Amino acid sequence: MNALRKHVIQPIIDCWSLLVGLKITGKYFCQPLITVHYPRQVIDDENLSTYGGHVELIGMPKDPATPKCISCMMCVTNCPSNCLKVVKSKPPVTTPEQEQAWKEAEERGEKVTRPKGPKYPAKFMYDYTLCSLCGTCIDNCPANTLRFSNNIYWVATSRKEMHIDLLARLREKATDLSAPAPKTEAKPAAAEKEA
Repeated sequence: MNALRKHVIQPIIDCWSLLVGLKITGKYFCQPLITVHYPRQVIDDENLSTYGGHVELIGMPKDPATPKCISCMMCVTNCPSNCLKVVKSKPPVTTPEQEQAWKEAEERGEKVTRPKGPKYPAKFMYDYTLCSLCGTCIDNCPANTLRFSNNIYWVATSRKEMHIDLLARLREKATDLSAPAPKTEAKPAAAEKEA
C-alpha cells in the first residue's frame, strides 16, 4: 500500500497543485496588460492620487506659497527615522526706541503686547534617504500641513538631491500652479487602452 501511495497517488497530488498554479498563471496571462510604457504613456490622474511618495508641505488656501505649518514640532518629535528638521521663525528685531516705549507703557500700567515671530517655520528640511514613509509625521500634524507627494516621476541621481528643502519646494510648486501648464505629447494609459 505504501508503494502505491508513494509511486501513484503522491505524483497525482503533486501534479494537481501544479495544475492549480498553472490555472492562476494562465488567467493573468490572458488578461490585457496593465503595464505603462513610460515614454509613450503616462499614468492617469485617477491612479496618481493613490501613489504615496516623499513627504511634502501643504500651502494655505489663499496663499499656496505659505505653509499651513505652525512650527509645533510634533512631526519632528514623532518621527521614528529622525528625517525632519524644523527651524522656528524668530520674532522681529526690536529697536531701542521700541523697547523704551514698551518700558514706559509698562510703568504707566498699560498692557504691552510685544510682537511675536511668525508661526510658519524659517526652515523645513527633509532627508528622504532616512525616511521610512511610515506617515507618523502626517498623522500627528495638528495643522494637517503634511501629505505624501503624488509625483511619481521624481528622480534623484545622488543622495544630496534627496535632502529636500520643503519650503522651497512649496514655493516652487505654487509658482508652477500659477503658470499655465505645458502641453504634453504622451497619452494617459487609460486613453491608449480605449483606442
